[in-house]
Amino acid sequence: MESTHKAKVAAACRQLLRPIVRLLLKAGMNWKEFAELSKTAFVEVATREFGIRGRPTNASKVALMTGINRHEVRRQQEQLASTQLPAPAYMGAAQRVLSGWHQDPDYLDEQGAPQLLPESGPALSFHDLCRRYAGDMPASALLREFRRVGAVEQEVDGRLRAKMRSYIQARLDPEKILRAGSVLEDLGNTVVFDLTAPATARLRFERRAENASIDLRDVPEFQDFLEREGMALLERVDEWLSNHERNDPAAPGTRVRLGVGVYHLQDEPARGAQR
Repeated sequence: MESTHKAKVAAACRQLLRPIVRLLLKAGMNWKEFAELSKTAFVEVATREFGIRGRPTNASKVALMTGINRHEVRRQQEQLASTQLPAPAYMGAAQRVLSGWHQDPDYLDEQGAPQLLPESGPALSFHDLCRRYAGDMPASALLREFRRVGAVEQEVDGRLRAKMRSYIQARLDPEKILRAGSVLEDLGNTVVFDLTAPATARLRFERRAENASIDLRDVPEFQDFLEREGMALLERVDEWLSNHERNDPAAPGTRVRLGVGVYHLQDEPARGAQR
Protein backbone atom coordinates (compact mmCIF):
# COMPACT_ATOMS: atom_id res chain seq x y z
CA MET A 1 0.00 0.00 0.00
CA GLU A 2 2.78 2.43 0.95
CA SER A 3 4.70 1.68 -2.25
CA THR A 4 1.58 2.39 -4.33
CA HIS A 5 1.06 5.66 -2.45
CA LYS A 6 4.65 6.76 -3.05
CA ALA A 7 4.45 5.77 -6.71
CA LYS A 8 1.43 8.04 -7.19
CA VAL A 9 3.16 10.89 -5.37
CA ALA A 10 6.23 10.37 -7.56
CA ALA A 11 4.09 10.44 -10.70
CA ALA A 12 2.43 13.68 -9.58
CA CYS A 13 5.82 15.18 -8.75
CA ARG A 14 7.14 14.30 -12.19
CA GLN A 15 4.20 16.14 -13.75
CA LEU A 16 4.83 19.14 -11.51
CA LEU A 17 8.54 19.18 -12.39
CA ARG A 18 8.10 19.23 -16.18
CA PRO A 19 7.30 22.96 -16.51
CA ILE A 20 9.88 23.77 -13.83
CA VAL A 21 12.60 21.81 -15.65
CA ARG A 22 11.59 23.52 -18.89
CA LEU A 23 12.19 26.89 -17.24
CA LEU A 24 15.48 25.77 -15.68
CA LEU A 25 16.84 24.49 -18.99
CA LYS A 26 15.91 27.74 -20.74
CA ALA A 27 17.68 29.65 -17.96
CA GLY A 28 20.84 27.51 -18.25
CA MET A 29 20.55 25.61 -14.93
CA ASN A 30 21.70 21.98 -15.01
CA TRP A 31 20.43 19.05 -12.95
CA LYS A 32 23.27 19.19 -10.41
CA GLU A 33 22.44 22.79 -9.56
CA PHE A 34 18.79 21.82 -9.24
CA ALA A 35 19.70 18.85 -7.03
CA GLU A 36 21.52 21.20 -4.66
CA LEU A 37 18.56 23.58 -4.71
CA SER A 38 16.19 20.69 -4.03
CA LYS A 39 18.26 19.63 -1.02
CA THR A 40 18.06 23.15 0.38
CA ALA A 41 14.28 23.22 -0.15
CA PHE A 42 13.85 19.89 1.68
CA VAL A 43 15.78 21.22 4.66
CA GLU A 44 13.93 24.55 4.58
CA VAL A 45 10.44 23.04 4.60
CA ALA A 46 11.28 20.34 7.15
CA THR A 47 12.90 22.92 9.45
CA ARG A 48 10.18 25.55 9.26
CA GLU A 49 7.00 23.47 9.10
CA PHE A 50 7.53 20.30 11.11
CA GLY A 51 8.73 21.64 14.47
CA ILE A 52 6.83 21.43 17.75
CA ARG A 53 4.70 24.38 18.94
CA GLY A 54 5.98 26.64 16.16
CA ARG A 55 9.67 26.12 16.90
CA PRO A 56 12.13 25.16 14.13
CA THR A 57 12.64 21.43 13.70
CA ASN A 58 15.94 20.20 15.18
CA ALA A 59 18.66 18.87 12.89
CA SER A 60 18.22 15.25 13.96
CA LYS A 61 14.53 15.19 13.05
CA VAL A 62 15.18 17.00 9.77
CA ALA A 63 17.87 14.42 8.92
CA LEU A 64 15.44 11.59 9.72
CA MET A 65 12.65 13.09 7.60
CA THR A 66 14.74 14.07 4.59
CA GLY A 67 17.43 11.38 4.50
CA ILE A 68 20.12 14.07 4.54
CA ASN A 69 22.88 13.58 7.14
CA ARG A 70 22.94 15.92 10.15
CA HIS A 71 26.19 17.63 9.16
CA GLU A 72 24.72 18.57 5.79
CA VAL A 73 21.42 19.58 7.40
CA ARG A 74 23.24 22.02 9.67
CA ARG A 75 25.21 23.39 6.71
CA GLN A 76 21.99 23.93 4.78
CA GLN A 77 20.31 25.56 7.79
CA GLU A 78 23.23 27.96 8.17
CA GLN A 79 23.01 28.71 4.46
CA LEU A 80 19.28 29.42 4.76
CA ALA A 81 19.91 31.74 7.71
CA SER A 82 22.31 33.79 5.59
CA THR A 83 20.94 36.82 3.79
CA GLN A 84 22.91 35.97 0.66
CA LEU A 85 21.96 33.30 -1.83
CA PRO A 86 24.68 30.64 -2.27
CA ALA A 87 26.71 30.61 -5.45
CA PRO A 88 25.92 27.73 -7.80
CA ALA A 89 27.89 24.68 -6.79
CA TYR A 90 28.34 23.39 -10.32
CA MET A 91 28.81 24.76 -13.80
CA GLY A 92 27.90 22.84 -16.92
CA ALA A 93 30.34 22.20 -19.70
CA ALA A 94 29.12 25.23 -21.65
CA GLN A 95 29.63 27.58 -18.71
CA ARG A 96 33.07 26.12 -17.95
CA VAL A 97 34.21 26.69 -21.53
CA LEU A 98 33.04 30.32 -21.56
CA SER A 99 34.58 30.95 -18.14
CA GLY A 100 37.87 29.41 -19.27
CA TRP A 101 37.84 31.53 -22.40
CA HIS A 102 37.45 34.66 -20.24
CA GLN A 103 39.79 33.66 -17.39
CA ASP A 104 42.51 31.27 -18.61
CA PRO A 105 45.67 33.39 -19.23
CA ASP A 106 46.53 31.19 -22.21
CA TYR A 107 43.34 32.35 -23.92
CA LEU A 108 43.51 36.06 -23.10
CA ASP A 109 45.10 38.78 -25.22
CA GLU A 110 47.35 41.56 -23.90
CA GLN A 111 44.32 43.58 -22.78
CA GLY A 112 42.92 40.62 -20.83
CA ALA A 113 40.09 39.98 -23.30
CA PRO A 114 39.27 36.54 -24.81
CA GLN A 115 41.37 35.87 -27.89
CA LEU A 116 39.91 35.11 -31.29
CA LEU A 117 40.27 31.36 -31.82
CA PRO A 118 40.38 29.08 -34.86
CA GLU A 119 37.73 26.38 -34.61
CA SER A 120 40.13 23.41 -34.68
CA GLY A 121 43.78 22.66 -34.10
CA PRO A 122 46.18 22.29 -31.16
CA ALA A 123 46.56 24.82 -28.30
CA LEU A 124 44.83 28.16 -28.70
CA SER A 125 41.91 26.75 -30.65
CA PHE A 126 38.27 26.30 -29.73
CA HIS A 127 38.65 22.50 -29.79
CA ASP A 128 41.62 22.70 -27.40
CA LEU A 129 39.63 25.02 -25.11
CA CYS A 130 36.85 22.44 -25.01
CA ARG A 131 39.32 19.64 -24.28
CA ARG A 132 40.49 21.61 -21.25
CA TYR A 133 37.11 22.58 -19.83
CA ALA A 134 34.24 20.56 -21.33
CA GLY A 135 35.13 17.03 -20.26
CA ASP A 136 33.61 14.54 -22.71
CA MET A 137 31.25 17.07 -24.31
CA PRO A 138 32.03 17.27 -28.08
CA ALA A 139 33.38 20.65 -29.20
CA SER A 140 31.16 20.56 -32.30
CA ALA A 141 28.00 20.24 -30.18
CA LEU A 142 29.09 23.09 -27.92
CA LEU A 143 29.87 25.33 -30.88
CA ARG A 144 26.41 24.71 -32.39
CA GLU A 145 24.81 25.62 -29.07
CA PHE A 146 26.96 28.73 -28.62
CA ARG A 147 26.03 29.91 -32.10
CA ARG A 148 22.35 29.27 -31.42
CA VAL A 149 22.27 31.43 -28.28
CA GLY A 150 24.62 34.08 -29.67
CA ALA A 151 27.48 33.32 -27.25
CA VAL A 152 29.99 32.94 -30.11
CA GLU A 153 30.20 34.53 -33.54
CA GLN A 154 32.47 33.77 -36.48
CA GLU A 155 34.67 36.47 -37.97
CA VAL A 156 35.25 36.91 -41.71
CA ASP A 157 38.59 35.08 -41.43
CA GLY A 158 36.85 32.10 -39.79
CA ARG A 159 38.06 32.68 -36.26
CA LEU A 160 35.60 32.55 -33.36
CA ARG A 161 34.85 35.45 -31.02
CA ALA A 162 33.35 35.03 -27.53
CA LYS A 163 30.31 37.29 -27.18
CA MET A 164 29.08 36.20 -23.75
CA ARG A 165 30.76 35.45 -20.46
CA SER A 166 27.85 33.39 -19.09
CA TYR A 167 25.89 30.67 -20.81
CA ILE A 168 22.17 31.44 -20.72
CA GLN A 169 19.91 29.60 -23.13
CA ALA A 170 17.24 32.28 -23.15
CA ARG A 171 17.31 35.88 -22.04
CA LEU A 172 14.60 35.71 -19.38
CA ASP A 173 13.46 38.76 -17.44
CA PRO A 174 14.52 38.19 -13.78
CA GLU A 175 11.36 39.88 -12.49
CA LYS A 176 9.19 37.62 -14.64
CA ILE A 177 11.09 34.58 -13.37
CA LEU A 178 10.40 35.60 -9.76
CA ARG A 179 6.73 36.14 -10.57
CA ALA A 180 6.55 32.71 -12.23
CA GLY A 181 7.95 31.16 -9.07
CA SER A 182 5.35 32.89 -6.91
CA VAL A 183 2.51 31.77 -9.21
CA LEU A 184 3.64 28.13 -9.07
CA GLU A 185 4.06 28.38 -5.30
CA ASP A 186 0.55 29.77 -4.80
CA LEU A 187 -1.05 27.11 -6.97
CA GLY A 188 1.04 24.37 -5.36
CA ASN A 189 0.14 25.53 -1.85
CA THR A 190 -3.58 25.36 -2.71
CA VAL A 191 -3.33 21.87 -4.20
CA VAL A 192 -1.23 20.51 -1.31
CA PHE A 193 -3.54 22.11 1.27
CA ASP A 194 -6.57 20.39 -0.27
CA LEU A 195 -4.73 17.05 -0.41
CA THR A 196 -3.57 17.14 3.21
CA ALA A 197 -6.34 19.09 4.99
CA PRO A 198 -8.32 17.36 7.78
CA ALA A 199 -11.66 15.87 6.75
CA THR A 200 -13.50 18.61 8.65
CA ALA A 201 -11.65 21.50 6.97
CA ARG A 202 -13.20 23.57 4.20
CA LEU A 203 -11.14 23.06 1.06
CA ARG A 204 -9.75 25.93 -1.00
CA PHE A 205 -11.35 26.55 -4.38
CA GLU A 206 -9.47 24.86 -7.24
CA ARG A 207 -11.36 23.91 -10.38
CA ARG A 208 -10.66 23.41 -14.07
CA ALA A 209 -12.80 23.68 -17.19
CA GLU A 210 -11.27 21.85 -20.13
CA ASN A 211 -12.04 19.99 -23.34
CA ALA A 212 -9.60 17.86 -25.34
CA SER A 213 -11.39 18.20 -28.71
CA ILE A 214 -11.07 21.89 -29.55
CA ASP A 215 -10.01 22.94 -33.05
CA LEU A 216 -6.61 24.65 -33.06
CA ARG A 217 -8.12 27.45 -35.14
CA ASP A 218 -10.36 28.37 -32.19
CA VAL A 219 -7.44 29.05 -29.81
CA PRO A 220 -7.23 32.81 -30.54
CA GLU A 221 -10.98 33.17 -29.95
CA PHE A 222 -10.63 31.31 -26.64
CA GLN A 223 -7.76 33.59 -25.62
CA ASP A 224 -9.89 36.65 -26.30
CA PHE A 225 -12.80 35.14 -24.37
CA LEU A 226 -10.61 34.17 -21.41
CA GLU A 227 -8.91 37.56 -21.23
CA ARG A 228 -12.28 39.29 -21.28
CA GLU A 229 -14.15 37.05 -18.84
CA GLY A 230 -11.14 36.30 -16.65
CA MET A 231 -10.36 39.98 -16.23
CA ALA A 232 -14.00 40.68 -15.40
CA LEU A 233 -13.86 38.04 -12.65
CA LEU A 234 -10.57 39.38 -11.29
CA GLU A 235 -11.97 42.90 -11.20
CA ARG A 236 -14.93 41.71 -9.12
CA VAL A 237 -12.57 39.81 -6.81
CA ASP A 238 -10.35 42.87 -6.48
CA GLU A 239 -13.38 44.98 -5.55
CA TRP A 240 -14.38 42.46 -2.86
CA LEU A 241 -10.85 42.41 -1.46
CA SER A 242 -10.67 46.21 -1.42
CA ASN A 243 -13.98 46.43 0.43
CA HIS A 244 -12.69 44.03 3.09
CA GLU A 245 -9.21 45.51 3.45
CA ARG A 246 -8.30 46.62 6.98
CA ASN A 247 -6.05 49.63 7.42
CA ASP A 248 -6.21 49.86 11.21
CA PRO A 249 -3.46 48.43 13.46
CA ALA A 250 -3.96 44.73 14.10
CA ALA A 251 -2.49 42.10 16.38
CA PRO A 252 0.02 39.70 14.83
CA GLY A 253 -1.62 36.72 13.18
CA THR A 254 -4.94 38.46 12.46
CA ARG A 255 -4.20 39.41 8.83
CA VAL A 256 -3.89 37.04 5.88
CA ARG A 257 -3.00 37.37 2.20
CA LEU A 258 -6.06 36.35 0.20
CA GLY A 259 -6.81 36.19 -3.50
CA VAL A 260 -7.44 34.08 -6.57
CA GLY A 261 -5.44 33.20 -9.68
CA VAL A 262 -6.74 32.52 -13.19
CA TYR A 263 -4.56 30.79 -15.77
CA HIS A 264 -4.83 29.62 -19.38
CA LEU A 265 -4.66 25.82 -19.69
CA GLN A 266 -3.36 24.38 -22.96
CA ASP A 267 -1.40 21.31 -24.02
CA GLU A 268 0.97 21.47 -26.97
CA PRO A 269 -0.54 19.98 -30.13
CA ALA A 270 0.70 16.58 -31.22
CA ARG A 271 3.52 16.61 -33.76
CA GLY A 272 2.24 16.53 -37.29
CA ALA A 273 -1.03 18.21 -36.33
CA GLN A 274 -2.31 20.69 -38.85
CA ARG A 275 -2.27 24.31 -37.77
